[in-house]
Amino acid sequence: MKKIALFLALAAFPAQAQMGAGGPPPAVGFVEARRQAVTESNEFIGRIEAINRVDIRARVTGFLEQRLFTEGSEVPEGAPLFRIERAPFEAQLDQARANVASAEAQLNNARVALARARELRSTGAGTQAALDNAQAQERTSAAAVLGAQAQLRSAEINLAYTEITAPVAGAIGRAFYTPGNVVGPALTDPLATIVSQDPMRVAFTIPQRTAIELRERYQDRGGAQATRVRVRLVTGALYSEVGQIDFIDTSLGRDTDSILVRANIPNPVRPGMRAGEPGARALIDGQLVTVVLEAAEPVQAIVVPRNAIAQDQQGFFVFVVGENNIAQRRNVRLGRSTPETAVLEEGVNEGDRVITEGIQRIRPGAPVNPQPAGPAPGRPQRAG
Repeated sequence: MKKIALFLALAAFPAQAQMGAGGPPPAVGFVEARRQAVTESNEFIGRIEAINRVDIRARVTGFLEQRLFTEGSEVPEGAPLFRIERAPFEAQLDQARANVASAEAQLNNARVALARARELRSTGAGTQAALDNAQAQERTSAAAVLGAQAQLRSAEINLAYTEITAPVAGAIGRAFYTPGNVVGPALTDPLATIVSQDPMRVAFTIPQRTAIELRERYQDRGGAQATRVRVRLVTGALYSEVGQIDFIDTSLGRDTDSILVRANIPNPVRPGMRAGEPGARALIDGQLVTVVLEAAEPVQAIVVPRNAIAQDQQGFFVFVVGENNIAQRRNVRLGRSTPETAVLEEGVNEGDRVITEGIQRIRPGAPVNPQPAGPAPGRPQRAG
């Protein structure tokens, strides 16, 4: 029985092959290639950075007396943050004032002695040596006054340093030292750190080859001003605010062969929230994000569904329905595309019928039975 079944199968194969070769052309679905508004884009990995980041440090040594802020809050510029014990510095200031008064008294006495020496010298009762000594003493006393005044100014500055204020507006992190500790300039850790909040900066690197492609693409449209920067958060959501490139490094990284780019992007307080509340702002210093660099203005380009694109050793290609419904292969050059759509820079003309369904049944130069696969996408596309 097995031999009979095998014989029947072999006998039927030529008949089936003959029917396939002489059967009707395969049915395929196509869309007409049309020019559409496309927003060109590229994606990179980036990191959010605060434009201003300041480590708060004590500039004089003393006991930390008070912490005047709430950790994690936002503080305005000039807000008091810490207070160092003032009494020792007030005593130094009083001593400096006393030194100034003493030096001024000595200067006044030296000036009186100089005037007397000049008078005696003019009458012949005094000697030139006595006059010279009086002049030298007066100058020495004047210099002593200047030195005492400098010490007074230094004491006033040191006393002012006991009140530590915010040099910039921003969010302040945790305090590394609590009241009662001795703090000073020699400490390794800062007292706290302030990072500015709005705007923020997003930094990302672009490979050299991509950078050259982007430069050639946008140099006739205004360069960096013809692009805008969007940020995709770790949740996958696209951040609503738009940034602008403000810095492109002047040299490539030796290890990565890439160039650093930075953009400023607004970081306002979310509606219904107050500055300083947890989660009040979407962007946080050090946050890892996906940077979407896109053209500021859409361009007209030929767009087809991505499932129309095939690839072999020769590169990317599509099939189009030619004259007499003959399938033709067209090698194409892809632009910036998405998983849903493909931007074709070369190989396909507007109006060509591009096959999107039944590609696996097509042989180049063979007839096909084309049917519309559906309307071509009509809304503006984002090519990335």
